[in-house]
Amino acid sequence: MHGWHSVIAIGDSFTEGLNDPGPDGHYRGWADRLAELLAAQTPGLRYANLAIRGKYLGQVLADQVPIALAARPDLVTFCAGGNDILRPSGDPDDLAARYEQAVVQFRAAGSDVVICTGFDTRSTPVLRHVRGRIAAYNLHLWSIADRHGCRMVDLWSMRVLHDPRAWSPDRLHLSPAGHRRVALRAAEVLGLDVSEDWREAWPPLAEPAWLDRRKDDIRWTREHFVPWIGRHLRGRSSGDGLPPKRPELAPVHR
Repeated sequence: MHGWHSVIAIGDSFTEGLNDPGPDGHYRGWADRLAELLAAQTPGLRYANLAIRGKYLGQVLADQVPIALAARPDLVTFCAGGNDILRPSGDPDDLAARYEQAVVQFRAAGSDVVICTGFDTRSTPVLRHVRGRIAAYNLHLWSIADRHGCRMVDLWSMRVLHDPRAWSPDRLHLSPAGHRRVALRAAEVLGLDVSEDWREAWPPLAEPAWLDRRKDDIRWTREHFVPWIGRHLRGRSSGDGLPPKRPELAPVHR
């Protein structure tokens, strides 16, 4: 049995849990769901989630990593860099070098580390154009995991996430069903006993007409992607001024 009694999640909107509403007014997300699965097998487990939407890797390193290091958790989930990769200036080599420095610190402090690769964006309009940079960053992350003995949650290989029902209408964040499957995949990576399978096939869904898909693509670009690009070009984020939802290690209530 594992010896994880304290877990801290750091990162951006993916780990904060957009768009998976929770019962307390905060987003739930895969990391909270994973903590619940861990707590079911480890009574007294303490959990914190420092992730905030829109954060770049540099912000995670400056604001979240020192807090997590000071707490000396048994396990850290560290998923960051996706917002940087989406920017034209995003350099996978530079990002990976800075990311690895933090991993080295966590491992030296005695924490196990969970890393998540980026998603495969081949089926997402516009974002498919950054697929090559995501793939390059993923290769670095795999190498980092190998060098430092980290656990890897390979989101790229999760073909089940290519279904549109895994994503919220903005196509940038997972739906509740998508977060549930990622949590189950992470639980599998950690060796937890779970009763559900993240590979379970989706119920049959009628294929939308070509014209309807194009209309949806145009609507998505106008309502979600263009505003997102505008914020980032202005150096703004939807997470500006927001505190983390679980800033301190505390028991998980299920």
